[in-house]
Amino acid sequence: MKKIRLIDKTTWKFILVGIVNTIVGTGVMFAFYNLLHLSYWFSSASNYVIGSIVSYFLNKYFTFENKERSWKIVLKFIVNIAVCWLIAYGLAKPLALKLLASASETVRDNVAMCIGMCLFVGLNYLGQKFYAFKKDDNPEEE
Repeated sequence: MKKIRLIDKTTWKFILVGIVNTIVGTGVMFAFYNLLHLSYWFSSASNYVIGSIVSYFLNKYFTFENKERSWKIVLKFIVNIAVCWLIAYGLAKPLALKLLASASETVRDNVAMCIGMCLFVGLNYLGQKFYAFKKDDNPEEE
């Protein structure tokens, strides 16, 4: 039985890739919400559409060193991103509303987006490591 490690060299590579994604995606998200006055959901989703394109290539080849070429892996990555985004931001919005009930909607939504980002990072790492880019336990079957 293979030992599962949550923290290993992929963790540190994932963090480096995450820094790039965070700078790009967060800039897009907060600019869309605060400068263009687009909705909470559209702004947070845009962060992950744009960041996920960068993330897919960097995490696939650099972080998890996955050489598989198939649409199946692309689909698994998209499913992972979508599920993580829905869970993270679906939990973040009501949490921020409860914590900051007396604050303005703009403040609550900005805090919710920050909470959602944090939840998303943890969920996404686990999803990419153990689902989207999981190494095949039986490579001789390829």
